[in-house]
Amino acid sequence: MHDNSTTERAVDFLLALIEAEAAERARQRMGLRPLQSKQRTGLRSFLGRKSEEAEQSEDSLDARRKLYSLWTRTPVPSSVLLWVLEEDDPELNALVWRHMNADDAMRRAIARGIPYGAGRTTPVPLAHPLSRSQEPSVPEHFTKYGLIGALRASTSMAVARSAGSMVVGATDWQAVTEADQEHPLPGYARWVLAVRPDCPPALRAQFGSHAKFTHRVRQAGVIDSAAQYALSWNPAAQVLRVLSLGRTMFPSRVGETEDALRPLVRDHLGDREEAWAVLAQLIGTYHGTIPELVITAGAIA
Repeated sequence: MHDNSTTERAVDFLLALIEAEAAERARQRMGLRPLQSKQRTGLRSFLGRKSEEAEQSEDSLDARRKLYSLWTRTPVPSSVLLWVLEEDDPELNALVWRHMNADDAMRRAIARGIPYGAGRTTPVPLAHPLSRSQEPSVPEHFTKYGLIGALRASTSMAVARSAGSMVVGATDWQAVTEADQEHPLPGYARWVLAVRPDCPPALRAQFGSHAKFTHRVRQAGVIDSAAQYALSWNPAAQVLRVLSLGRTMFPSRVGETEDALRPLVRDHLGDREEAWAVLAQLIGTYHGTIPELVITAGAIA
């Protein structure tokens, strides 16, 4: 395992859940170099929060670029991007904008300064100005019929997606809820809105609640909670890589994942260096969930 690999980042997320001395012994057993203070600061230190001297450091700027690139190239479920937007941080919003999985609705919300954090009503400023060519274009159906009219005119999935991308912010979601209660929206419109991670849960339940529907919503990347993501999504290595970035990208949510995994890690791995060595061998090719990986590594050791 290489020191700067994404696999090591995944292992480090779990190591942080046990005592520091035991974690360091496990790192040595796995052949990993000790964590340096620069590594411990995480990605957040590279998001404009360092001192002026550190910002001017060539090494820190290079690390910043690498971590930016790592985030934007890491596939994540759509709900993970929503958790980042909930931080209402202009710099983090800029990273969501550039993410490979961001859609027009998210970029439109960022351009408009739509806040996502609980209780926040003031607009979130842009970290960098946007030109008109960068902003998602306004669908023709929206110009003709307005928000609800465009959704009702959705006779194909493509039209529904473009119309649905105009739903941004609490006011729009309330209008959609009332319109659907008055007269159900077309199936295409209901589907593209149901798989939006920011769709209000009550509205999603209004759209459908049978098992096949909820399964398709999950397949689209909509997750009820960060703890659910940590405990039930796979493969484990991919989930752990995302969670390792979460300490910076969505710190308000990542704490619940640590709380969910900590008892499991301490019970099955703890300070057992051999168990950590087995985990390091398994993680790259293991297709199960994090709990399954941890339990398996502990049992083998």
